[in-house]
Amino acid sequence: MAIAHQARQVEFGFLRTTLQLTAGNLGQHLTVLEKAELIQIEKGYEGRRPRTWVTLTAAGRAALRDEIAHLKQLIQQVEQAETPPDAEG
Repeated sequence: MAIAHQARQVEFGFLRTTLQLTAGNLGQHLTVLEKAELIQIEKGYEGRRPRTWVTLTAAGRAALRDEIAHLKQLIQQVEQAETPPDAEG
């Protein structure tokens, strides 16, 4: 979703290569995100070649913002945690 956020649309092949996933594995992930209405999938042609484009929905953008906020909070908690005392005592 972060990659799709950076561009208006992202092509399936680019995602597959960038994420180093098989087409089947990526397809399954995208199906889950599409059913959750976090992305929109558009199929078409570029010249004679079939293409699939992925776009974040408004709900997808909101979900990504929430996830990033939670990750930042978690990172802050980890950074603020006290280091355990040295066991060598």
